[in-house]
Amino acid sequence: MSYLLGIDIGTSGTKTLVCDYKGRVLATALAEHSISSPKPGWSEQDPRQWWRATCQATKAVVKKAKIRPGQVTAIGLSGQMHGSVFLNHDTTPLRPALLWNDQRTQVECAAIEAAVGGRAALIRQVGNPALTGFTAPKILWVRRHEPQVFARTRHILLPKDYIRLCMTGEYATEVGDASGTLLLDVKKRAWNKTVLAKLDLDGDLLPECFESHIVSGELTKPGAAALGLVPGVPVVGGSGDQPAGAVGNGIVASGIVSATLGTSGVVFAHADEPTYDPQGRVHTMCAAVEGKWCVFGCMLSAGGSFQWFRNHLSPVELAEAKKKKVDPYTLLTAEAQAAPAGSEGLYFLPYLTGERCPYADPCAKGGWIGLTARHGRPHLVRSVMEGVTYGMADALEIMEGMGIPIKTVRLSGGGARSKFWRQLQADIYHKPVAITNAQEGPAYGVAILAGVGTGIWKSVPEACRAVIRETEKLKPRAAMAKAYTPRHAQYQRLYTALQQEFPRL
Repeated sequence: MSYLLGIDIGTSGTKTLVCDYKGRVLATALAEHSISSPKPGWSEQDPRQWWRATCQATKAVVKKAKIRPGQVTAIGLSGQMHGSVFLNHDTTPLRPALLWNDQRTQVECAAIEAAVGGRAALIRQVGNPALTGFTAPKILWVRRHEPQVFARTRHILLPKDYIRLCMTGEYATEVGDASGTLLLDVKKRAWNKTVLAKLDLDGDLLPECFESHIVSGELTKPGAAALGLVPGVPVVGGSGDQPAGAVGNGIVASGIVSATLGTSGVVFAHADEPTYDPQGRVHTMCAAVEGKWCVFGCMLSAGGSFQWFRNHLSPVELAEAKKKKVDPYTLLTAEAQAAPAGSEGLYFLPYLTGERCPYADPCAKGGWIGLTARHGRPHLVRSVMEGVTYGMADALEIMEGMGIPIKTVRLSGGGARSKFWRQLQADIYHKPVAITNAQEGPAYGVAILAGVGTGIWKSVPEACRAVIRETEKLKPRAAMAKAYTPRHAQYQRLYTALQQEFPRL
């Protein structure tokens, strides 16, 4: 028997997955890593943590799957998008990587848009506006503030591509992750030489760019030894966590959209042609399907808002969950159901780390609006879940306004585990929602890409049709959907009303 290995370098940990050639998952493993915040709004990680976690999680998953190292025949890589790894001539990072949720680059974002002729011109050239989370502003920040580091830099890689370098010795990336750098011509699926020239960046700093299923290297002897595998195993291009997660959820054809509630919240749609939002509220990037594209919007603090509530405002639930050995989110969700729809006029704004979609606003702040003596903990919990879901619905509205068809929304992440939250999403989205038999996300998606790249399946859509199916579908309840419509509109007006005050806070 032979097996596929998927590796996903996330923000809080690296996940590994082993599946067989029929897409059946044998085992998963996770190794955690920490985040550093040297200053408010800064977010960094040591890339060497990712490599240690990858080695640990790979050895663990092979052991859990009860397979021999030589039975792993192909590997796919996924990872958090936009992060920047600065390297000299070898594999040693020159500084910690700046992450996707780092907010220090507002000045550089303005400089990028000015250099290329404005926001609209940048969107035409690379598909997206300049946002603080993207890679190019980070490069310019290091060049401006740490010139000694930039002078020594010979290669700039994205997180998963640093792991590829450690595994294979190859400097490579692929079109999905590269789309999030602001340096790729998304339509032509190649580095944009015009933008690079206007930003005075040397294109030789960037790696060769492949399609997601193409083999980009093979395990070297040192790489294989560190991972506990055998040399020569092919490693495909893979993709960033969002395009990879879309493959893992079967979002590879028009009409099917995914809504993933993890730390961030992502609404993702497949597109047969590159389609842009002129305002840049959602991102247009290359899909992990060759010759196809995707549109997605990312909330920065979706499931992260619920996690914040759990960690800081739920000591009783945490203690009870530990005692009863149950998930504390289960207890909080049960509490939320005691409050009525709309939380009796209480709204939660989920902008705990600024916002990205639909408002590119690093100054946005979270909070409750409408709090009265009438409200109790059930209202607080439910309003958090409703506020996050309103934010996800904003992205769906933008996509429909762009002419993207949405027939079904496939759910994944923490928001898919609770039937209450699944139904809440159906009611607020005004769309049928579904869950699939594949809930392992990006790691599963890149395992599928590894299978396509090594000939197990002829194409990514064929592979997804073979291994992914919907297992549950919920329709919006007409009365609840009608009740939530004006509440969603009120939620949107609250940001508009407070927008000018956020920077003053």
